[in-house]
Formats: sequence, C-alpha cells, structure tokens
Amino acid sequence: MNTRYATRLVLLSALVTTLGSAAYAQGTQTKPFEPTVGQAGKDVVWVPTPEATVAKMLDMAKVTPQDYLMDLGSGDGRTVIAAAKRGLTAKGIEYNPDMVDLAKRNATTAGVTAKATFEKADIFETDFTKANVLTLFLLPQLNLRLRPTILKMKPGTRIVSNTFTMDDWQPDQTETVADCTSWCTALLWIVPAPVAGTWQLGNDTLTIDQEFQHFTGKLGSNVVSQGKLNGADISFTIGNQKYAGKVDGNSMSGTITGGSGGSWKATKR
Repeated sequence: MNTRYATRLVLLSALVTTLGSAAYAQGTQTKPFEPTVGQAGKDVVWVPTPEATVAKMLDMAKVTPQDYLMDLGSGDGRTVIAAAKRGLTAKGIEYNPDMVDLAKRNATTAGVTAKATFEKADIFETDFTKANVLTLFLLPQLNLRLRPTILKMKPGTRIVSNTFTMDDWQPDQTETVADCTSWCTALLWIVPAPVAGTWQLGNDTLTIDQEFQHFTGKLGSNVVSQGKLNGADISFTIGNQKYAGKVDGNSMSGTITGGSGGSWKATKR
C-alpha cells in the first residue's frame, strides 16, 4: 500500500474518531436533566406530588390571585406552576440546582414565568414568612423543625401539606383525593393568632391557656370553653353566652350572643 495513502487513512480515521467522540460528549453534556423518583436530596428523597393532590391542596387553601405562595422543596416545580396558572405569584425553594433548572424550564413551557420563580436555597435558611400560603411535601420531622417559624407567621396564613403531619398540631382540615393511588391526603393548618396570657375584659381578668388553634381559660371565676381560633378570628363560650370577634395584636373585640348580648373588648396586660 502506498505509504502516503496509508498515512491519510490513519489521519482520516483519527479525525472521524475525534469528531465522533466530541459529538458524543456534546450530546451527553446537553442531554436535559431528568429526575428519578426516589433520588436522594439534602433532607429527603424526591417523590412528585400527584397533580390531583396539588389541585386539592390549592383548593383547600382557597387561593386567590392576591395570594403569595411559597413551596418548600419545590422539586420539578409542579405546585408553583399550578399556583401560577391560577394567577398567584408563587416561588419555589429547592436545594438541588438541577431540579431548579428543570422547574424553570417547566415554567417556561407552561408560559407562567411572570408568576412562577424558583431559587436554589436551603429551606431552613430561607425567609418564607412573607408568604400567606405555604405548601409542603416534607417528612414529619422536617415539618416539626419548621413549625416554630410557621407559628410566628401572620395569623391566617394557610399551610398545606401533602400527607405528612405537624406532630401534635392537629390540622384544621384533612381531605383525601378520590381515584388516587399514593400520596393522596392533603392537610390544612391556619396559623392562629397568639392569645395565651392575661387580658383585661371589662372589669374582669381573662386568662387564656392556648394550644395552637384551641384554648381554655377563665373570665374571673367563670370557665371559658369551646375556645377556637381561625387565624385572627376568635370564638369562645362562657355560660350561655357566645363570644366572637377578631384579634389584633394586643387587643381583641367582638360581639356577644345569648344572655343580654352586646359587645366586648379585651386588651392584653
């Protein structure tokens, strides 16, 4: 074989191999990230919330376009995107940068980038207290770590979790999605106003012992029963009189039904 011809063949073969390797490397590098159910994350493995459960969670929170929603551990972005499609401004917090990029692509495909944003961050180092709707799909022990901060959020803030609880803070509402095979339960909590302590109500002292959205106490020597908070809305019974009203920081006021009726106002000592 001609030596010059053989050399050309060798060079051509090397060029083809190099180009092929480069094309393969480029194809490998540009292949979009695809998450795998059960893949390890910082605190949990990734499992997607079924779309029907996402819808149920948003329905239970009674979201409106005026709400600001944050999703802690937002994964592929489906909850944030679903909220944005309902007109909400929504933000997802996710530790895995590949998942953040995927969520951004999904938001672009859904046409909601003006409403849906995503941040690569640690949920335990993120200020989520400006949200008035918080969505979670985290293990109970993680919910429990977040709970002290959640309870300091503005009264009336809605917290919705897929499946997992808040330990002894019982949900205000629990619903199970029909025709769903797994991760089908949505739980709703409404952050209660803090009312524990001593108040002055008229000429009497009102003492309140609070346990999340429920409370007991005494007004003078009279027992307070059926104490309930729904955000800043408060209600309780003393004898045959039912008190209802709103809490506003260190004061609360409302109306009385039963007995002689009337209005009431209390200030915190």
